[in-house]
Amino acid sequence: MIKCTLLLRCAGPMQSWGSRSRFSERDTEREPTKSGVIGLICAALGRPREAALDNLASLRLGVRADREGVVMRDYHTALEVRKSDPKAPAGTVVSNRYYLADAAFLVGLEGDDEALLQEIQRALGDPRWPIFLGRKAFVPGEPVQLTDGLRRGVGLEEALRGYPRIAAPQRDARDTPMRTVIEVPFGEEGETRQDVPVSFVSDARRFALRKVRIGALPVGEDGAPCT
Repeated sequence: MIKCTLLLRCAGPMQSWGSRSRFSERDTEREPTKSGVIGLICAALGRPREAALDNLASLRLGVRADREGVVMRDYHTALEVRKSDPKAPAGTVVSNRYYLADAAFLVGLEGDDEALLQEIQRALGDPRWPIFLGRKAFVPGEPVQLTDGLRRGVGLEEALRGYPRIAAPQRDARDTPMRTVIEVPFGEEGETRQDVPVSFVSDARRFALRKVRIGALPVGEDGAPCT
């Protein structure tokens, strides 16, 4: 089978990609997580939480940070939470919720099931349910679907390297290499992350491990990635 890569765009005023959120601390990674991207795709496809995720989880994920954005924190207070959640503590509930402001990422999904990638691409252009960037309140600022994003016979690294920049860099970052975070097989050097969704069922959410390699993609004088 021929490998293909589907590229999509995650850009908006705010986005949040938590991987370790617990109770009152809601973190964000510096780029889209695999669980977050697959959740977005499930919403576009109209897959319920109980649906199998195997074919989506098997796709290899890579991210190129075209604009890193800035990590921000929301300080939340909520009153009378027990009315909706009897298990919640009494009194005011305080939480810190982190997000990325003004970030833009090129995301690639590599696999050999071209029909599946085509189905995803169509769904992103006409999603069945609303799609969001990590949190329901964080809607995309630009279409997630890239109409020319399906690359037949092109691997993940080549696709990320060859696609034009989707957003201007931040001020003073024009000559800065673009950070990449690419899924690699176990056994290769890299970071281990627990963000491969096994189940999105509300009371039985489970995630498996994957390995990622963090790299840097040089840019030319015009700020475009060097191929």
